[in-house]
Amino acid sequence: MGTSPCHLVLDRTRRHLLVANYGSGSVAVLPVAADGRLGAASQVVQHTGHSVNPERQQGPHAHCVTIDRANRFVFVCDLGLDQVLVYRFDAQRGTLTPHDAPFAALKPGAGPRHMVFRPDGRFAFVINELHSTVTAFSYDAGAGALHEVQTISTLPEHVDGANSGAEIDVHPSGRWLYASNRGHNSVVLFAIDADSGALAYVEEQGTGGFTPRHFGLDPTGTYLAVGNQNSDTILMARVDAGRGRLKPSGVLSYAPAPVCMKFLPPSEHAK
Repeated sequence: MGTSPCHLVLDRTRRHLLVANYGSGSVAVLPVAADGRLGAASQVVQHTGHSVNPERQQGPHAHCVTIDRANRFVFVCDLGLDQVLVYRFDAQRGTLTPHDAPFAALKPGAGPRHMVFRPDGRFAFVINELHSTVTAFSYDAGAGALHEVQTISTLPEHVDGANSGAEIDVHPSGRWLYASNRGHNSVVLFAIDADSGALAYVEEQGTGGFTPRHFGLDPTGTYLAVGNQNSDTILMARVDAGRGRLKPSGVLSYAPAPVCMKFLPPSEHAK
């Protein structure tokens, strides 16, 4: 129901699949049948507008769909609008309604790409592709409202050169956040303040390849796998259980242009 679909997510009931269409700047909701088949879209929402970057923000570019823990609100990062759009979600009908506060604004030209909640749902974090930054928000779950806490660079101070932010994720413990840099070719570790949600830079880890578009954390938070899209490699790393630091264990060289890394839940491994 749009062009260049780039991200999808199941709602908490697993009855609806939500898709972000980057090219057309739209979001579609598709019903999921009991056998996993997808039905005709129950709704398509078209974004409109633009922002300040004439090359990347000439129109809307929906890049990511995120759903809160209660399955009540849907958040769409739109790189072209510098907004995280907020929708009320009807899980029975599979429909989206613009919220009373329809979006949270990012800095002009930031280019919000991906968003993730801390496991307890109190804070959300957005990686901004064009500015190579992360914006931390506190989240009022009852009101479905995001309030900016901080915006911090994903690059160490000594870095000077072309870069774009790519993936972001929070460790299952809620203590650490990871973000990847394309250009600097690194994954950066931040510590998350338990009470305020503010981020503190800890260290960088080179990915052993080029263009780390995506990475995945296993469900236990023990391993992290980074897909280096332009070198056809995957960096495997172990996560230090006490400090969140990455300890590389090897680079795999048999993955053609990896763009998404997902671990199966432990129960799936056993089947």
